[in-house]
Amino acid sequence: MEPVIIVLIILVVLVFIALIKTIQVIPQASAAIVERFGRYTRTLNAGLNIVVPFIDTIRNRIDLREQVVPFPPQPVITQDNLVVNIDTVIYYQVTDARAATYEVASYIQAIEQLTVTTLRNIIGGMDLERTLTSREEINAALRGVLDEATGKWGIRVNRVELKAIEPPTSIQDSMEKQMRADRDKRAAILTAEGTRQAAILTAEGEKQSQILRAEGEAKAAALRAEGEAQAVRTVFEAIHAGDPDQKLLSYQYLQMLPKIAEGDANKLWIVPSEIGDALKGLSGAMGNFGSLGGGSGNNGKSVPPQNNGPDRWEKPNID
Repeated sequence: MEPVIIVLIILVVLVFIALIKTIQVIPQASAAIVERFGRYTRTLNAGLNIVVPFIDTIRNRIDLREQVVPFPPQPVITQDNLVVNIDTVIYYQVTDARAATYEVASYIQAIEQLTVTTLRNIIGGMDLERTLTSREEINAALRGVLDEATGKWGIRVNRVELKAIEPPTSIQDSMEKQMRADRDKRAAILTAEGTRQAAILTAEGEKQSQILRAEGEAKAAALRAEGEAQAVRTVFEAIHAGDPDQKLLSYQYLQMLPKIAEGDANKLWIVPSEIGDALKGLSGAMGNFGSLGGGSGNNGKSVPPQNNGPDRWEKPNID
C-alpha cells in the first residue's frame, strides 16, 4: 500500500504542476513569447492564456509600455573641431514583441549605439554655435533616423531629447564672459534710455510750464492793458465831463514832464501847439501875477511863438 500512496502523491503533484504551467496570466500592457521545442509558436497577450505544459515554454515577457532610457554623456566633435559632451534621453515603445525578441539580440544596446553614431553624424555637420541653438533640429533629425532604423526591430521611437550640451571649459569661460558683457551692455543701454526719457519728460515739463507761464503773463498783461485803457477812458470822460480850460491842461502837462524825463530812451519831446498856446496863456497869467508881486525877468512880456506847429524840445544829455 505504501508504494501506491507514494505514486498517487507523485501523480497529484505532477498534475498540480501541469495545471500551473497550463494556465498563464499575462499582465496588462505586456506580452509573452511562447516557444515549442525551441521554435517560436505564438505571442501571448494580456489576460488568461492556456499553453501545453512541458512542451510550450515562455521565452521572455516584454513590457509594451513606453520606456525612458537615459544614455551617458557622449563626446562629439563639431564641424569647427570642438569636442562637446551631449546627454541624450530616448523615449521608445515595443510595438512587436516577436521582432524585438528575434530581430535583434539586445534592442536597448542597439538603440544606444545607433543614437551615438547618428548624433555624431548630425553634430559633425554643425558648428558649435549652431549646435547650441538648434536643439529642436537635432532632436527631429535624430528621431527620424532612429525611428526608421528601429522599425524592423519592432521598436517605435516616440521622442528624443538632448538633456545637456557641454562645450569645453575654455569655451564655457568665453561664453560666460560674453554673456556678462552683453548683460552689462543691456544694463547700460537701459540706464541711458531711462536717463534720456527722464530728460525728455523734464524738458516737456519745463516747456509746458513756460507755455503756461507765458499764457498767464499774456493774460495778465492783457488784463492790465484793459484796466489801463479803462482808466484812461474814465479819466478822458471825466476830463471832458469837467470841461477844463487850456491853463489847467498846461499845468497838468508841466506836472508830467519829470515823469517823461525819467525814461532814458526819451531823447525828443513833442509838445502839441495847443499845449504851447496854453503855456503862453499860463505864462501871461504868471506874468500878471509877477507884476503884481513886484515885476518879473521879462517885464511882463511873453515871447511870441515862432511857428504854428508842435514845439520840439531836445532832452539834455546828462551823461
